[in-house]
Amino acid sequence: MTPWSTDSIRSQQGRTVIITGATSGIGFAAAKVLAGQGARVVLAVRNEAKGADAAARIGGLAEVRALDLADLASVRAFADGWSDPIDILINNAGVMAVPLGRTADGFELQFGTNHLGPFALTNLLLPQVRDRVVCVSSTAHKMGRIDLDDLNWERRPYKQWPAYGQSKLANLLFVLELERRLASAGSDVRALAAHPGFARTNLQGHSGNAWVDRATLVVTKVVGQSPEHGAWPTLYAATEDLPGASYVGPDGWAESRGRPQLVGRTPDASDPELAKRLWDVSEQLTGVSFSL
Repeated sequence: MTPWSTDSIRSQQGRTVIITGATSGIGFAAAKVLAGQGARVVLAVRNEAKGADAAARIGGLAEVRALDLADLASVRAFADGWSDPIDILINNAGVMAVPLGRTADGFELQFGTNHLGPFALTNLLLPQVRDRVVCVSSTAHKMGRIDLDDLNWERRPYKQWPAYGQSKLANLLFVLELERRLASAGSDVRALAAHPGFARTNLQGHSGNAWVDRATLVVTKVVGQSPEHGAWPTLYAATEDLPGASYVGPDGWAESRGRPQLVGRTPDASDPELAKRLWDVSEQLTGVSFSL
């Protein structure tokens, strides 16, 4: 069998794909490949000027729409302004290991941007989705712990990496519960997850500590794989015929690089009861519920 590569992707002619955070990194790389295969690719981004530049470089049927996942009003505005069918929704945008901050709605920045924003966006757009939802998680979910009593780090001393891990664990639990609800509703839509391994993107180097950031960027430059290869798991999850709730990552050492394959997850990330409880709290926090 020929090893999988982007040449394996079938034509996407006539299909519409929304990708959040696609001005750079793996989001941009995935958008470029899908547009090259004929898809209408919508770059849902905070900075429309950067989005327009990215769309021009992508070419094809790429277009730009404003979306700030750290602001639920922006999420609702995006969804309210959308009426076309969506074949693939790729929740790619996120922040990583940043200093303590708050979203426009007062949520801890990483949890709000990486989980609550995509949670709300997906549920608001779900009636238009025809094929699948792909959420980009991380191997950092292995360090995550869901504290349902303090998801927004209001009682605990804030720690950047554990907060990031919690948000990435939340991505996998979201996919698990979303897939269960889709199946229960008799929907043909699938929910899947992917992680890029260790890729060179703009996520790194925003810890607020100059020495840590400098060291991180050096290591990333030496060890990290290209954004193009980092996008492979996302593209695989978005285009291959996989079971719902599948999790895709690289096949190389410690899932850091390589060709896409189905990978495992922690017991917490596979816990259906925890997924249901997180879903209920996410509905309460966002005011958005399952829409099928």
